[in-house]
Order: sequence, then structure tokens, then C-alpha cells
Amino acid sequence: MNAATQPSVVLAGGGSAGHTSPLIATGLELRRLSPEIRLTALGTARGLETTVVPAAGLDLELIPPVPMPRRVGKDLALVAPRLVEAVAATVRVLRRVRADVLLGFGGYVSTPAYLAARRLGLPIVIHEQNVLPGLANKLAARLTSHVYTSFPRTSLPHASCIGLPIRRAITDLDRGALRRGSRVGFELHLELPTLLVSGGSQGALRINTAVAGAWPELLANGIQVLHVLGPKNVVPGIERTVDERTGAVYQPVAYVEQMERAYAAADLMLGRSGASTVLETAAVGLPVVFVPYPVGNGEQALNAELVVNAGGGIMLADADCTSIWVGQEIPALFAHPDRLAGMSNALAGVARLDAATVLASRVLEVIR
Repeated sequence: MNAATQPSVVLAGGGSAGHTSPLIATGLELRRLSPEIRLTALGTARGLETTVVPAAGLDLELIPPVPMPRRVGKDLALVAPRLVEAVAATVRVLRRVRADVLLGFGGYVSTPAYLAARRLGLPIVIHEQNVLPGLANKLAARLTSHVYTSFPRTSLPHASCIGLPIRRAITDLDRGALRRGSRVGFELHLELPTLLVSGGSQGALRINTAVAGAWPELLANGIQVLHVLGPKNVVPGIERTVDERTGAVYQPVAYVEQMERAYAAADLMLGRSGASTVLETAAVGLPVVFVPYPVGNGEQALNAELVVNAGGGIMLADADCTSIWVGQEIPALFAHPDRLAGMSNALAGVARLDAATVLASRVLEVIR
């Protein structure tokens, strides 16, 4: 630890809530365990971190993005010079804040951060959220022995499974106690069964389209919908609607900053199966119909298996997520409250609730 200053930790991980949520949870826990600590988050101007990190009270430093193109072309040729620029910018940040350790959560922000920390000889701690690790953390696992994961099946050198760092507002959530207040906050009916829909921080076209065609039928069945569309998906014509006969509400919102409020308002969720959604809903006992993102390496389906195999969730293929399915099967689930209660009970103990504390403690041990 730098004797002339307070301990300094730089946290890298941006782009989507999958990276920013555990980053924020761990940052808040580091501050609780070591109030004098200096925390600096790394991000880029195009990521979700530009809003959620400052809102959490953490300092944010921006570095140039290094996007990885999916196809061979001009952008691929630009990766190397962009990476050199981003590493140099990160080195300047690490020196300026007198970093003692780099804590990375993967994603395109983390790759230059890992390389910059390696150049300066700083210790590196990494956390991988998904069952299948991303490229940045595969690289970093070769540079450090301090490797932690959310899922026991994740294959990385030196890996230790501690669970997903989750904010205390979620791990300590009493859904029953906060249900009424949360429904008031979202302008929902206080007593009717409620479906939460979310395709992640950016939304999901398949899920949004299916629900757009099914919500009138859901409302007619007395089921209200809290629909988190994604910031870019709120367009004219999508608006709050109340069924005159049942009183059920369709409530579209762009984004929910405090997801614990949405979890408390809901009885069932329909959504993607990023690590945060899988393990946060497991932590609060909220049953979910998971619709894994079909593009990529299949990581979301593997994430969801932990909850589905425990009996706390249902797996639905992306191609099968249609308005017909939603309009028929969601009311069928709500028609059997004992089944939903059983799914909720099955979630007890599936998610570790102390991961943020464990990871923060390990980081402090590295500093000391």
C-alpha cells in the first residue's frame, strides 16, 4: 500500500449492467470495510457506466474504447492502435490515482486496464460473472492468481467460486415488506399479480416484441406488466395503459436504476439470463422465465441452468418467445400460485449473498 496516501483501488468493467452492477456492489463494500479508501472506476464514454457509476458515488475516469469487431475488415486493423492508446491512457490514470491494485470485471474496458496494470507491476484481481469467461478475463487469468467467479462451472486458472457481488439493497431485500411501496412508486395496482419484463440494461427486441403483442391479453386476465424496455426502445405510442375492466396496468419504463424496487413489485419475471439477472432474482426469491440471448457462445443459457435445475426458473428458447406464448403461458403460470410459490422457495440458497464482502476483503488483503 502506498504509505503516503490512502489505499487506492481502480475498478474496471463497463458497457452494460452485467459489468457495472458487480463493480458498484464491490466498490460500495470496499468503502464500507475501509472508509478511507480511494476508489476509481474505469469506463468509456459509450457505456452505461457514465450514468450509473457516478450515481453510486464512485469516481469515474474515461479511457478510449477498444471495440472488438465481429468481422474481418478495417475495424479489425484498428484494434491494435486503439489498444495501444487505451493502455497508455489507463497507465496515466493508474499513476495519477496512485493505484495499489486493479480489480477487473471483464469486458472491453478491462483488457487495456489489465495490460496497463501489468506494465506498472500492479497486482491484478479479477471477477468473472458468467459461466463462460470472456476474452478479457481469459487473458487476465494468465497474469494473476487472484481469480474469482460467480458460478462453480467457470473454467479459469486459479479460479475460486465466491458468487456474484450484489448490492446490499438487493441481498437484504424483503420483497413482501416492500411490495406495496414499490407498486405505488411504479403506479401499479396494489393487489393484482405483476409480471416484470426486462431484456437487460439495453432491452431485448425479441422479448419487447412478444410482450408488445401480448400485454392487452395479460391485462384482460388481470395480470399487470412492468415493462423495462431499454433506453433506446421507448418510442411514441408506447404508453401507460389501464384495463378498464380488471384495473390491471401496463407500465412501460426506459430503465430502472434501483432494480430491487422492480423485483419487489413483481411476482414473476420474463427476461434475459445475464449473470446479474439470474443471481439477483435468485437472491430475492423471484421466479423467472429466462429467454437466453441466442447469439454468441451460449453463456446465457448456461447461466440460467443453475436456477432452472434448482426448480426456480423456466428456460424458453428465444425463437419460442412469441406473443402467443406470452399471452397463453404467463396467465397459466399465474393461475397456479402454488407453483410460483414453490419456484420461489426453490431459490433459497441458490445464490451466495456475501460475494461482495468476500471479494472486497480479498482485494484489501492484496493491498496489505
